Amino acid sequence: MIAFGLAVFLLIITPGPGVLSTAGVGAAFGWNRGLFYIAGLCLGTNLGGLAVISGVAAIILAEPLIRTVLLFASAAYLGYLALRIGLAGTKIAFIRSTGPGFLAGLTLALINPKAYAVNTTLFTGFAFYPNSFAFETTLKLIIFNVVWIPTHFVWLYSGVKLNTLNLSNNTQRLINLFMAGCLLTVVALSI
Repeated sequence: MIAFGLAVFLLIITPGPGVLSTAGVGAAFGWNRGLFYIAGLCLGTNLGGLAVISGVAAIILAEPLIRTVLLFASAAYLGYLALRIGLAGTKIAFIRSTGPGFLAGLTLALINPKAYAVNTTLFTGFAFYPNSFAFETTLKLIIFNVVWIPTHFVWLYSGVKLNTLNLSNNTQRLINLFMAGCLLTVVALSI
């Protein structure tokens, strides 16, 4: 169980679409938009986890055409998020803009290839209670969320904190562009 918790932490804290976009939304659009975004990500991530646990994801992703469509949908959506973050501009844009919210987070989580890879690794491996699949799976979901939720709040807080540093408009713009560039790098690596 300790190995599972450590694996969850290491797989979730590493930069991927979820945490990078969370920090980007926080930096570009603030805490409130970020909370809605995290709520959508959390629901979508758990739905994706349930799809992996139930085997539905394996059935769907066994079809190469569907995998390819999901990959390009994910890449296009991450590109869209990167564009929104990159074009948010300065602190003035941060105050006036409405950024990605609940639906954006939910959508990203459901089409995020890294999320399915992580969920498959975590929920099909690390058998620590072989006598009861239901008990082990429930415990895994609890541990997963105990790590997932605070980790995403830390990334959101980090993004939001950038705006309290009294940075120049140019620096703020560069940070938004950097966050957008990180997301685009994830897109390039996934394709």
